[in-house]
Amino acid sequence: MSTRARARAAPGNPAQGSHGGGRAAGMRLLARLGVHPGALAYSMTTLGAGMMNSIFSFYYVKLFLDKFQISESAFHQAQVIYMVWNAVNDPLFGYVQDNSGVPCCSRRRLAVLYGAPFYALAFLLAWFPWRPYAAGDWLSGVHLIVALCAFDGMLTFVLLAQCALFAEISVQHESRLKLIKYNQVASLLGSSSVLFCGLMSGNMDNFPAFQAFTVAAAALACGCMLYTGLHSESRYAGRGGQAEEQPPGGAALSLASVCSLTWQILNQRDFQLFVTMNFFQVFMVAFCNNFAMIFAEHLIPREVLPSLAKSIMYGVGFICPQVLVLGCQRLLRTLGYYRLVLFTFYLEVGAGAVMLLLGSQHYYVLALFLTGNMVLVQAAFSLFNLPLADIIDADFNKHKRSSPLSSMVFGTNAFFTKPAQSLAPMVVVTILNQFGYKELKEAGAAVDPSSLQALHGAMFYLVCLVPMFVAALQIAAWTPFSIRESHTLDAKYLET
Repeated sequence: MSTRARARAAPGNPAQGSHGGGRAAGMRLLARLGVHPGALAYSMTTLGAGMMNSIFSFYYVKLFLDKFQISESAFHQAQVIYMVWNAVNDPLFGYVQDNSGVPCCSRRRLAVLYGAPFYALAFLLAWFPWRPYAAGDWLSGVHLIVALCAFDGMLTFVLLAQCALFAEISVQHESRLKLIKYNQVASLLGSSSVLFCGLMSGNMDNFPAFQAFTVAAAALACGCMLYTGLHSESRYAGRGGQAEEQPPGGAALSLASVCSLTWQILNQRDFQLFVTMNFFQVFMVAFCNNFAMIFAEHLIPREVLPSLAKSIMYGVGFICPQVLVLGCQRLLRTLGYYRLVLFTFYLEVGAGAVMLLLGSQHYYVLALFLTGNMVLVQAAFSLFNLPLADIIDADFNKHKRSSPLSSMVFGTNAFFTKPAQSLAPMVVVTILNQFGYKELKEAGAAVDPSSLQALHGAMFYLVCLVPMFVAALQIAAWTPFSIRESHTLDAKYLET
């Protein structure tokens, strides 16, 4: 084995090293029970983040539009500020975590450990109004800006460290599939928070119960992420978590070095193709999560699907993506992520075309389509750590680095894709308001049902056409991606 191979073969077992005999004994006990300690520790952050992220993305748009009655202009202003912050904070935190000399930033485990409590507190900001809001109250706009930026900032800090751990825990495809498997189980459990939240709060009709549930979810999520912070570790932690390009003496990288490293990442054609495809996927995830409840409430009458049935439908939309990914483990080994992701795009185009031809009056088919689209979009998105990890490996080998630029790659990807999280609600709210959604909120129950036809027609066309056109663009971007056979390769490096 070469010197470089031996250097990269440093063990990633967190039970080793100087973390204490008690921790080592705990890791051995988990191993005897058939549980992979490193994968368990890694996935606990997914469990905690899944609980909070699912609730936040599913409810915040409806909360501020319908309950807090934020004005359209304030909503758009908040989304623009969020878009800028969302794009900037990822490469910023990526640079800090890859190159900082401060352990709580540079060490992935400690970044999760110290960031978890602030992440949980930021999650709670959205659900508690700062005063009773009147329609169009300017303070509700400020509230949305603070809630979005604080939540995304802490989400980025914690999950960027976890994403870097994915690429750094192991370089073997089989080991990464194990992480994916544990991750999907954790995500399945975490995303069920939407189901239980909807059942306990009547889909937010009982707002005090909703608030109480969010507090409980935040506390539980924080505990899960603290477990990761105490028990997970990167294979490169012994090197201080810093990239080889950092100058001797621990000085920070110069601006020229940062630009050079970023340019090296951007110059990879596969990275360019992935980022383009991922931008549209992030758009679709936000589109489904933010508006599935609004579309279902307007397009599917209560006498067809009562509130309880819709709560179950929303829960299924968040739980089944993880079930689908877990069920596709054999396909991931035989076909690889490239073909599976491409297949989901073709399926979205076909399903949208069929629903458009059937029309909006087939309510049960429409409910199945809404749920199925949420499942497909999120399931494909759950696999994206695999191509990113392969891109990190390709960058590592091409530039002969001593440690990978994991956080910088994830952060640069997020810089270009995260703005889609704001773009989706801005575009959809603008279109809906053109067809009377704003007036509907103000009129409430007094609105004439006949005046809703244009709004419901616009909603139905959005439900069908957006997935069709976005998936077609993704097919064009994803087809030339060249890292297609990593699932067939033997381990790139020996691990002992």
